[in-house]
Amino acid sequence: MPAASLVDRENLRHDVDSALRSHLDRLAGEVAATGRGTEAMIDQVASLLEGGKRLRAAFCYWSFRAHGGPATGPLRDAAVRMGAALELFQAAALLHDDVMDASDTRRGRPTAHRAFAARHVDQGWSGDPERFGTAVAILLGDLCLVAAHRETARALDLLPGHVARDARDLFDAMTSEVVVGQYLDVLVQAEPWGVDPAGDEARARDVLRAKSARYSVERPLALGAVLAEADDDAVKAISAVGLPLGEAFQLRDDVLGVFGDPAVTGKPAGDDLREGKHTVLVARTLAGADDAGRRLVDESLGDQDLTESDVAALREVIVASGALDGVEALIEVLADGALDALDEAALDDAGRATLGDLARAAVDRRA
Repeated sequence: MPAASLVDRENLRHDVDSALRSHLDRLAGEVAATGRGTEAMIDQVASLLEGGKRLRAAFCYWSFRAHGGPATGPLRDAAVRMGAALELFQAAALLHDDVMDASDTRRGRPTAHRAFAARHVDQGWSGDPERFGTAVAILLGDLCLVAAHRETARALDLLPGHVARDARDLFDAMTSEVVVGQYLDVLVQAEPWGVDPAGDEARARDVLRAKSARYSVERPLALGAVLAEADDDAVKAISAVGLPLGEAFQLRDDVLGVFGDPAVTGKPAGDDLREGKHTVLVARTLAGADDAGRRLVDESLGDQDLTESDVAALREVIVASGALDGVEALIEVLADGALDALDEAALDDAGRATLGDLARAAVDRRA
């Protein structure tokens, strides 16, 4: 079942979007009052938030429901607001990630740093347009991070004190994990690569768990359980679903970054290769390719000027090495393990079924 229709269940997308609009409206007033010309900041954030799949909000909400959270009332409102906070946090992560990766597009549109660099040129302003765009994108990421914590605080205001404390601790831990995960990603890009393929894959998996898997799936599921006042054992059980599922989710992203359809992903084909990302897919390619294939990968990875035919040649090496089949098999193993853990967790049956559908949609997607 498509993720979009799953997120629409119980009016979730509408309610999360409404919470986001309300937050941005309040923020727009604050920003406009601060100084002239700042409205463009909110416009850019709103544009980025428009394209979200709302999967993180859905994992949080349906974990809340599966652990006995009500379909109406203030506790449900808290779960929706927490979903909005997760979407704002993701926006912050994407804005900073795009700067670090020097990405040109996001969800079919220019990334923030490119959009503001172009704005600088169009207005004929002084200074370096690229530096201006980078500075603005970093500030936008910071603004979204503050917004995420503010929206979290509003969600927690609706909860009993002990539940609010546990949820706050979990959200704060997630925030730190992603920042450290981003550092690990930068570190892995800088360290030697290709000498020890098994070690390279282990490091790449460490990065994707810290940088993406936990905040994309594991932490939203755990937050939903905490909001429903689930006990420690139940939170641990749903986390055991979330981590392998989050890893499978990110591995799917890595595959789409090389083999995805740009019309669906919103990014040029092979962008991850041009950015030189050190992924599990690349590590397995270097482990399984012949000498000529390894030379091509070594010479081409990270070359911003790769043509479509260059990317096609690299894809051929990846496929011939067995890396694509291997990563697809790993995704299946991780997803199956997550679904098995979901079946064993003590959950409401209807909520469990929706979580299972969301899990499959997350790893079977094309964007």
